[in-house]
Amino acid sequence: MKVTLEAEISPGMSTAEAVALARLAEEAGFARLGISDVVFWPDCFMVQALCAQATNRIAIGAMVTNSYTRHPVVLAGALATLDDIAPGRAFCGLGVGAGLEPLGIDYPSPVATLRRAVADIRTLLTGEAVGGERLVRPPDHPVPISIGTRSPQVMRLAGEVADMALVGGRFLSADLARTYRHWLAEGAARVGRTLDDFEIAPRLTLCCSEDGDRARRSVKRYAAHYLNIIRPPDLDVDPDLMAAVETALARSRGWYFDHHRHDDPALDSLIDDRLVQAFTIVGTPDECAQQLGAVLDMGFTSASLNLAATDRPTAAEGLAETITSFAPVVGSLAG
Repeated sequence: MKVTLEAEISPGMSTAEAVALARLAEEAGFARLGISDVVFWPDCFMVQALCAQATNRIAIGAMVTNSYTRHPVVLAGALATLDDIAPGRAFCGLGVGAGLEPLGIDYPSPVATLRRAVADIRTLLTGEAVGGERLVRPPDHPVPISIGTRSPQVMRLAGEVADMALVGGRFLSADLARTYRHWLAEGAARVGRTLDDFEIAPRLTLCCSEDGDRARRSVKRYAAHYLNIIRPPDLDVDPDLMAAVETALARSRGWYFDHHRHDDPALDSLIDDRLVQAFTIVGTPDECAQQLGAVLDMGFTSASLNLAATDRPTAAEGLAETITSFAPVVGSLAG
């Protein structure tokens, strides 16, 4: 079975380092590369353009952007430009938005806003008018749109309008996978589509190294973050442990994916290997292959992998280690 694998990089490094990572991802065999859109971080569309110029095969897009900080007309123009730079390789990941509170944005009408954004972007990309105006240079190729979510309402919307649905919040079980498909199918049925009409990919975090213990240590903050916001009942976490994790997270600083963040030392003992592996694909290449295989066995033929850096002096070094360590697994699945 051929599997489509998508890599996502949060660009917390120099542009030159991000471009070098894009080349590594292409060499590893990933089908798509997403660049995270995070406020106050390097601009994801400028990074995408440079990555597109430096690569030849891999698809390039935002993972994910939103229509609050970037108007749909602005997004459509950026996508048309990206297609001009990398013909047929542009895509766009959209969500309702996250981390926008410092800008005073509180996500009004998120589902309706996302629906309108997708409709307007699609209209403009086909050369048609929105508000009486058209793009001066619409793209020459279709630009797929993916919607990333763990919300049932947005998942139903993805079933209606998305080319790709990126589902989940890093934790996945067979029951949850079935629930996600049910929500997607409900949305698809509204417009006469089926689940075969679009790609469905679980959203997972990947940290890979020949030193499996190093990889597991590197993503304890990731696991704590998602444990705190998702709290899956399947894990049966002791309430006292959960309270201690909350306290440790409150003492931590920075985004969980920021290489320069501060992780409260208590997380090291609170988040054991069971919890790490519940929220990440992590360890040696063989261990990661086994864990990813278990997810794919839930009925998926693609996966969206948010790359986590191993604990190295810089984010670029840690991300390069994850990519190169995982490359043999990509080759075996994507070949």
